[in-house]
Amino acid sequence: MESLGDLLKQLSDNPLLRNREERLRELAVHPLAVQWRRQYPFIREEDLKLNANKLYQFVTEQSRCAACPGLDNCPNDLQGHYTELSAEQVNDRTHIYDRKTACGKYTAYESQRQVSARIRSFYVDERSLNEGYSADDIFSIDLERAEAVDKLLDYIVLTKEQGLQKRGLYLMGDFGTGKTFLMGYLLHELAKAGHTGVIVYMPDFAEDLKAMFQEPHKLKETIDLLKETDLLVFDDIGAENMNPWLRDHVMGSILNYRMNRKPTFFTSNHDLNDLEKHFSFTNRDGDDEFKGQRIMDRIRPFVDVILVTGRNKRGDAR
Repeated sequence: MESLGDLLKQLSDNPLLRNREERLRELAVHPLAVQWRRQYPFIREEDLKLNANKLYQFVTEQSRCAACPGLDNCPNDLQGHYTELSAEQVNDRTHIYDRKTACGKYTAYESQRQVSARIRSFYVDERSLNEGYSADDIFSIDLERAEAVDKLLDYIVLTKEQGLQKRGLYLMGDFGTGKTFLMGYLLHELAKAGHTGVIVYMPDFAEDLKAMFQEPHKLKETIDLLKETDLLVFDDIGAENMNPWLRDHVMGSILNYRMNRKPTFFTSNHDLNDLEKHFSFTNRDGDDEFKGQRIMDRIRPFVDVILVTGRNKRGDAR
């Protein structure tokens, strides 16, 4: 029968244990570990042995972060996070704690994701809303629209300082001058301040509303969303095929609810007088100036008109 001493000797000669001891010695002299231990001079060698796995994770993930391959290719156990260690001494006993901490790239990604989540779009290319914007680019793309950009930025600053305004903006201009792009920038900037927004491309929206006749619950949800969102943009208004139901029961209901509550924004190739003529005529009823005037009474007093000039940028980089 083997003695206890012989058994302990065999265990100490075990190559797996020797490898473990060797790895621990390497870990202990790693620059990251040495720097960390300086914060906690009370840590002893036996404390490191008991927490070798935590120390290994700390050194490994911090080293990977130093050579970061990007968030999408993050090799750490939890994407966009690294291990941090802390220690405390209680009644002569050392406790070492590990926790996962988000890196700067992950924090920036989450911040952008939350901004994007505050903006809903109907039939508008979401890439233009998710790719981000630069105020410098907004100015430099076309100097001819600098005055319009100035007014837009003033509105953004005012809202950030004072909260939601009761008046919105009416961006009027020719095809391709960047009206939708500017509205997307406004939504993006104010989403960063915590406001929700919806942008609706009116020609496609008007057509799809017809299908919602068969889905009254979906129709109500959609109209309620447009009523309640902080910022609502009707994009390319005046280009849709107008009908009495869309004008009176959808647009009228939404605008009536929002006026004096929350701002509504518009982009259009028409001025306000031409838009009133557009609302006054439907394929079914022909001309009805009263109905056109009635809906314009829910638009005209609650917007500031901004003329967006410049070259046609359709097909170019914004």
